[in-house]
This record gives sequence, structure tokens and C-alpha cells, in this order.
Amino acid sequence: MSRTEYGVGIGWRPEISGFVAELPGLRFVEVVAETVAAAGPPPEALTALRRRGVAVVPHGVRLSLGGAEPVEPARVTHLARVAELLDAPLVSEHIAFVRAGGVEAGHLLPVPRTHDAVDALVENITRTQAELPVPIALEPIAALFDWPDDELDEADFLTEILDRTGALLLLDVANVYANARNRGTDPLDLLDRLPLDRVAYVHVAGGAEHDGIYHDTHTDPVPAPVLDLVGELCARHRPPALLLERDGRYPPAQVIRDELDAIALAAGYPTVT
Repeated sequence: MSRTEYGVGIGWRPEISGFVAELPGLRFVEVVAETVAAAGPPPEALTALRRRGVAVVPHGVRLSLGGAEPVEPARVTHLARVAELLDAPLVSEHIAFVRAGGVEAGHLLPVPRTHDAVDALVENITRTQAELPVPIALEPIAALFDWPDDELDEADFLTEILDRTGALLLLDVANVYANARNRGTDPLDLLDRLPLDRVAYVHVAGGAEHDGIYHDTHTDPVPAPVLDLVGELCARHRPPALLLERDGRYPPAQVIRDELDAIALAAGYPTVT
């Protein structure tokens, strides 16, 4: 199985694990790979979801695929082991870097859209793929700035990486919205130029504007324009698997249920709750 052929899911976090366990229509969850011990066993809550037939996708945040240095073998081994422990259909990571010269940034940082950067990404992705037992989906991040020496626009940059690696795409429509809003561009222009047939699944999240800049916070409600993008995406390609991201400042359970159902409605899926 090369992708999550499921409806609507949510990012699994310990703080909301009890709530997630009770969602009757949940089809898949995503867990931060670095929070799962490679020695196992996985958290009982994730094991219980697997017994229900809910797919679990490990989502890496520390590989630094976009770094100039080769990916660290131990981190790749950990991701591969977690995928095996969770019987995952695929794993995902970011097109970003988090360390350079031995210094940890603590954040996902944008990669210059240059031909040299593409070469470095392809090498690191290929090294990672060689050890993984399942396919990998790559997620472009929300970037607060573009590098002045960019040589490619975002669509060409992403398409070349996907074509050269054979990887899948984790499309974050909240990131698409944030980047377009901050750059003053039309998010539909990007959707129309991406290889949507490579989409493994989709992130949906909320954000907030501060000092004229829109931040992809994952702690705010999903805004209507992001839900509209879900509808536009589904109009261009078959409805993909859609996952709500929430990371902190968790609202009452009913609010999260309403957001999940709004995402399902935008895609034409049955409601989750």
C-alpha cells in the first residue's frame, strides 16, 4: 500500500489521545516519529487504533533532508523502525533543514530553491528511501521568507524533486494558503501546476496573522479560505486523505469535532463524528 487511501484523520498527540480514541469515523492518524521509541512497543493508544483498523503514519521532523550534510543514518534507521512497529503504509518528512554545521535550529527552515539545493535534497531523500520499508511523502513547509538566490519557483522546485526521487507529496493546504498570502500570490496557481497525482495525503490547519504576516500556527481554527482550498483541490483531483493538525491550545472536544466534520464536508466525505 503506497498511500493512505482513507478519508479524514487527525494528528495524534498524547494530550488528545483519549478524544481521538473515541472518534467513530476516524480513518488514519499521524504521529511525530521522533516521539515513538524505536525499541518499542509503541504507545498502547496507537496500538489500540491499529486494532480498530486506523492507519498510523509516522511524520518525521528532524531528518533535515534539505541540509547540505548527508542525513544522519541513525535518524533514518529510527524512522524506518517506527514505520515497521506501527505497520505504517508510508512515512512523511519535510522539504526543509533543521541543522547546519552541527547547530540545531529547533525549527523547520526553508531550503533555497536552487539547482544545487535540489541536488542535495535528492541525495538525502535517496539515501533515506534506501533504508525505509515503505514509501516517503515529502511536505513543503510554510516559509516566512524566500532566499534571494532562488532559481526556481515553488512548482518547478517541487516537481523536479518528486520526479527525480519518485517520492510522494504531502500537500499542506494551510502552507499553500500561508505562503500565497504572505507573498501576495494566488494559491490556485500553485495547485494548478503541482503533480496532484502524487499526493499521498493532505494537511489542513489553522493559523493567525501577526504584524501583517500570516503564521501557520496549528493552534488556531482552520480559516474558511483553507477549507475553500480543500474544495478546490478535490475539484482538481480525486478527494485525497485529509488530516487535521492541532498542536497545542486544544479547544473543547466539540470544536475539534466540528473542524473534522467541516474538512470532511469540504471534500465530500462522510463526517468523522
